Amino acid sequence: MSYLIFGSSSGLGKEIAYILAKNLNNIIIVSRDERDLKAIKSDLESKFRIDVKYFVLDASSFEKTKTFLETNKNLFNEIQGVLFPIGMMEQKDEILNDISTSNNLIQANMGAVAYSLSKIFPVFLEKNSGVIVGFGSISGSIGREINSIYAASKRGLESLFESLFISTVNTKIKVQFYNIGYLDTNLSYGKKLLLPKGSTKKLAKIVYMNLNKNFKKTYYPIWWSLIVAIIRLLPFALVRFFYKFMKK
Repeated sequence: MSYLIFGSSSGLGKEIAYILAKNLNNIIIVSRDERDLKAIKSDLESKFRIDVKYFVLDASSFEKTKTFLETNKNLFNEIQGVLFPIGMMEQKDEILNDISTSNNLIQANMGAVAYSLSKIFPVFLEKNSGVIVGFGSISGSIGREINSIYAASKRGLESLFESLFISTVNTKIKVQFYNIGYLDTNLSYGKKLLLPKGSTKKLAKIVYMNLNKNFKKTYYPIWWSLIVAIIRLLPFALVRFFYKFMKK
């Protein structure tokens, strides 16, 4: 049996692949960068003597995602878990996006996960086992002027995993969702942030240690739970006033 990891050529996905491999789990890695996938496969197989399969997929394309899932549906019978540390951001992401940009962002951040689950979840239900791990973003906690579509997609993803958690109540399937703050990835490189960045290595270890657990949602770093709770208590008129003030 093995684990299927989407978005595994860099960042958190790569760290998860390494910790699973280090603990002698066979893995299937999926990403759009074939060069990185080949290098990771070679490195993991030589270091840990495990079996690594890789597949190239641009998850921002619905057609490519559909083709991948239908062509490789036999894979789902051999996996014991699927993890979705997958996502995409655009430098210019706002309500005024052109339709192709918005579609790509929605597909990469939520659509690909939803469609993948529609194919994998029935297999897990049939054998009454498996673990499904999703990763959201604190960006989806409240509406925002920049990264608007990304944030909306991540909020939708959180709702999707809440539904999944409810749907598995009478099963042995484990569902987990991590709402993530800033991480030390290329997405935050060079950005001036008010709060410290979380470690992808540390989060990968937490994910591995929690694979046998069942929980609707947790935050990483954990102190983001308090910040998000405060933000959601604020009157939205106050949030809007803040944006108005910042534009002056």
